[in-house]
Amino acid sequence: MPVREAEVGDVEEICALIEEHARYEGNDTLALDRAEMTKHLFGPEPKAWVLIAEPPESNAVAGMAFCSWNFSTWEGRPGIWLDDLYVRPEHRRHGLGNELLTALRARTDGRVEWDMQAGNERAAAFYAQLGAQPVPGWIRYRWSPAS
Repeated sequence: MPVREAEVGDVEEICALIEEHARYEGNDTLALDRAEMTKHLFGPEPKAWVLIAEPPESNAVAGMAFCSWNFSTWEGRPGIWLDDLYVRPEHRRHGLGNELLTALRARTDGRVEWDMQAGNERAAAFYAQLGAQPVPGWIRYRWSPAS
């Protein structure tokens, strides 16, 4: 199976994938602290978790789903917040994104939710193919700490 749980030894690849995704989306300056990421993912109180996609023919890290648990009070059950889904360009169109999302769907009977950058038509078509729908009538807000 090409999807597995991330391990502490994957932190370098996880950070590299996030940084590659940022560059793909136009952020050329993102540089993550590997020690901080290790603490957040594998410390005594993990804040998130990652699934790793590997092509069947190798142990290369091809992509990931970076997630955390959320809870819907209206459904009365936990769900998954997908913060980052990224498959390296050379591994796209081989079903790894579908494998990652299918693995997430199998982990909860609640909602799996994520944001998508406006105008990303290829991603919108991919998500629609899975049966995912945009959430009408809702606008996401972000309250960040003061700089």
